[in-house]
Amino acid sequence: MTFKSHMDQALAEARAAAERGEVPVGAVVVSPDGKVVAAAGNRTREWNDPTAHAEIVAMRAACRVLGSERLPGHDLYVTLEPCPMCASAISQARIARVYYGAADPKSGGVAQGPRVFAHPQSHHVPEVYDGIGAVEAEELLKAFFAARRPG
Repeated sequence: MTFKSHMDQALAEARAAAERGEVPVGAVVVSPDGKVVAAAGNRTREWNDPTAHAEIVAMRAACRVLGSERLPGHDLYVTLEPCPMCASAISQARIARVYYGAADPKSGGVAQGPRVFAHPQSHHVPEVYDGIGAVEAEELLKAFFAARRPG
């Protein structure tokens, strides 16, 4: 099967999140045969739920669609490096591959900070590919926060 990136759809979810006043992060879960199973953007403010990060929302939706608590063989595209909470959930869900855009030096949990997948307690370690769509993802985040922080 030929590789097809789904980062454009994750970026569209991030833009939609920004329009709702959410931090612009989007995620897409893709089945082993390359079909999009679920897509989501952040909804923490809308749902008053600190766990409603794009990755969690998309994985929950994919699990509902598949009728399973795990997503083996599935890929996750996300516009920002997953935080420690999301990285742990990705491991628990047995996601096969994670593709992310922008690095998150402040709150990342994959290549930054606690590096969740490097811990011996990590139940499953996905393949990780970074920097995909990073420029656009970074620009979305910078524009979002610049509009909210005066001066």
